[in-house]
Amino acid sequence: MGNALIDILAVLPDENLLEKLHLPKGSMQHVDGETGSKIWQIIKSMDAQYVPGGSASNTITGTAIFGMPSGFIGKVGDDDLGSLFKSGQENIGIRSNLLKGSKATGRAMTFITIPGRERTFATYLGSAIELVADELKPEFFEGYDYFYIEGYLVQNQELLRRAVELAKAAGSIVVLDMASYNVVESNDAFLHDIIENYVDIVFANELEAKAFAKKEPREALDVIAGLCDIAVVKLGPEGSMIKSGCGYCKIDAWPADTIDATGAGDLYAAGFLYAHSHGMPMEICGEVGSIISAKVVEVIGPKVDIPRWKSAKQQIRTLMGINEN
Repeated sequence: MGNALIDILAVLPDENLLEKLHLPKGSMQHVDGETGSKIWQIIKSMDAQYVPGGSASNTITGTAIFGMPSGFIGKVGDDDLGSLFKSGQENIGIRSNLLKGSKATGRAMTFITIPGRERTFATYLGSAIELVADELKPEFFEGYDYFYIEGYLVQNQELLRRAVELAKAAGSIVVLDMASYNVVESNDAFLHDIIENYVDIVFANELEAKAFAKKEPREALDVIAGLCDIAVVKLGPEGSMIKSGCGYCKIDAWPADTIDATGAGDLYAAGFLYAHSHGMPMEICGEVGSIISAKVVEVIGPKVDIPRWKSAKQQIRTLMGINEN
């Protein structure tokens, strides 16, 4: 479950457009409907890439391509982008529970500036943030082994609590990605309560782990692991750390010709959960996550192309000892 957004990626030759839109290069900010529409009108005339996005959607796209039966809960507008989001998920086999909101479909507009490939984000959430607790139905959660939720939804505490209650009642393993350090900082007590009482697996990057535990990443990993079954702290190009009970491992990042880090953490989670669903030890789960995250950083945007998916699946099958036949 997460914010249903269309990822719109545009490559810029310089910073002129960013300056015109008052978007500091490298920044990540939410914009209101008026500003979002202004940016949207400009992007329409550009050669931009449009794909169903949002953190949880990116992860579920990965699990679906791995062959895991996957579903998604979110809210879109009654518009062309909402239809694009739905069809994009359905085309790869995702069972979507998409409710309709009163606003336009959310848009995560990303500008990649050359040289340097630095990313600048302007996100208009639109209908995505209109999803409320009362709209969640038990049947949305039935039949799934895992329930994955992005941390951005923590800001609607009633919604998130209702979701994890329904997921637990359905017998799912609850997985939370912390998503953003500022979200962690502003929802500290609530997050501690939810993780301790409902969550089984936590994904966090270095900044999020430090914000949650008030400690450096390695010690923060211990704190998080003390509240749930498995804690994962992603370290970017330095790899990742995993702890479960007394067990600890450090996973190196797989080599990659990095051009864009969009979606790396989301796809890491998809690979980790795929391996976990096969009963793999945490070292293998981390390696599988590292393999697929190394593929996505070699392309623009959060979607891995077919050749890289084929290469990743071959490496992963070998690592996991799965016979292709």
